[in-house]
Amino acid sequence: MADDRMAEVFAAVRLGGVDQVAARQVLEKLWNEIGDHADALHRCLIAHYLADLQAEAADALHWDQCALAAVFGPGIPLDEGLRGFLPSLYLNLADSHRRVGEFEVARMQLAIARGHLDVLAADAYGALIRSRLRSIEAALLARSLSPLANS
Repeated sequence: MADDRMAEVFAAVRLGGVDQVAARQVLEKLWNEIGDHADALHRCLIAHYLADLQAEAADALHWDQCALAAVFGPGIPLDEGLRGFLPSLYLNLADSHRRVGEFEVARMQLAIARGHLDVLAADAYGALIRSRLRSIEAALLARSLSPLANS
């Protein structure tokens, strides 16, 4: 069942490259189906990808908060798999707070993300996250509310 659910999530993510509205609908349906007590990784991934598909910064912030809440829910062990998502989750929170004009909160989230960078390997994904951190820092310095490229 878990593998089937992950397959559904990743199929919706791929759909997002073609039709963001349809992908958002699929992910929202999955979110409602799995409920509050589902696997933390499933909840985290669905919310994480839903945040990326939002047109409004406040909506993205909501889903970014849901993704992080899934990781830190009551009784959820913070295993290595979930720990690996923390830099990205906190970066997304920082970016969403920045986009809604909450610059101080964004700086705090960025500092937390920076504190979790040690879990990243020296690979393409690690380089992508570190590059995104620098982009968000620059946007914060400029007090920009605009979406970043590839956000």
